[in-house]
Amino acid sequence: MFDTSDIRKGLKIVLDGKPYTVVEAQFVKPGKGQAFTRTRVKNLLTGAVIDRTFRSGDKLEPADVQVRDMTFIYPEGDDFVFMDESGDQISIPGDILGDSKNFLSDGLAVEVVFFKGEAIDVSMPAHVVLEITQCDPGVRGDTASNVTKPATLSTGAIVQVPLFVNENEWVKVDTRTGAYMERVNKR
Repeated sequence: MFDTSDIRKGLKIVLDGKPYTVVEAQFVKPGKGQAFTRTRVKNLLTGAVIDRTFRSGDKLEPADVQVRDMTFIYPEGDDFVFMDESGDQISIPGDILGDSKNFLSDGLAVEVVFFKGEAIDVSMPAHVVLEITQCDPGVRGDTASNVTKPATLSTGAIVQVPLFVNENEWVKVDTRTGAYMERVNKR
């Protein structure tokens, strides 16, 4: 069991039978009364963030959470198959991945979070480098600033790119926002 003095950012605990991670923690010692710790915790299953206050002396249950490094192998219907270093494969439903599934490419290294032996979250890298498979050529003379066009990536995702980016070029994409970052040289 954790004590309130153990509360810090990143700590994984169980509240009301659900796993949470501490996003913010602030110890408060008022001039009068008992000290307490004010926290913001994020539900690992739903992503909802709530505020919780713990009095000094409260006990917190540690969450049975494991984080494993895994590699994306291939999609299988609505599921996605990942493999760890030992060769074990698991299938993760697409709804757990959310919009991140649009940026999965073969061999991409990710972190998979397990709660009580079941995958509950997949942490993607901050950015990925993907090839543009389909893109219209830029219109000549259209030089207004920040003009973009849609481009289809090798994973099937569509992102807005600047006019100077063409088909068969590689681009870096932010996996959190799905936004174009920069053009990169071929691998």
